[in-house]
Amino acid sequence: MKIYDCIFLDRDGTINFDPGYISSINDFQLFDFVIPALKRIAKLGNRFCIVTNQSGVARGLIKKKELVVIHNFIVEEFKKHQIPLLNIYSCFDHPDSPTDRRKPGTGMFLDAKNDFNLDLKKCLIIGDSYIDIKAGFKLEMDTMLVLTGNGNTAARNLTENEAPTYIVQDLNQGARELCL
Repeated sequence: MKIYDCIFLDRDGTINFDPGYISSINDFQLFDFVIPALKRIAKLGNRFCIVTNQSGVARGLIKKKELVVIHNFIVEEFKKHQIPLLNIYSCFDHPDSPTDRRKPGTGMFLDAKNDFNLDLKKCLIIGDSYIDIKAGFKLEMDTMLVLTGNGNTAARNLTENEAPTYIVQDLNQGARELCL
């Protein structure tokens, strides 16, 4: 059983269904297993940050005010279930002109480090994409690839040198691994 300074969560495909660009709260749905899994992990003493690329804003597919509604919903769900969410960090960069904030860049993680005095080497990133795992590698964090969302594709494309700390079916199995 390992307690992390912070567990970073990707959003789309990791904690919620990813039908593409989610431009309305009506299209946002947490996976059924997410709240019970995060409650279990939180009981160990872990806290969370969400780090999410949201290029749909730069593409004009998502309005910032709608993104705020979605993120406020997430914050309220975490509060309601006593899951300690420190913050949600979003990057709106278009993939054709990314800054270091856009994963696999480390900017959002460094912002969290500065905001909450985190030791990133004692943190975990959980995501469904190679870019999530790559960001974790850059920061010497533990990494967990979930096979929900784009996870199966990411797992097939990883090289031997890119093995995540954990590969799990979903966040529910990830919670079981972390709570052993």
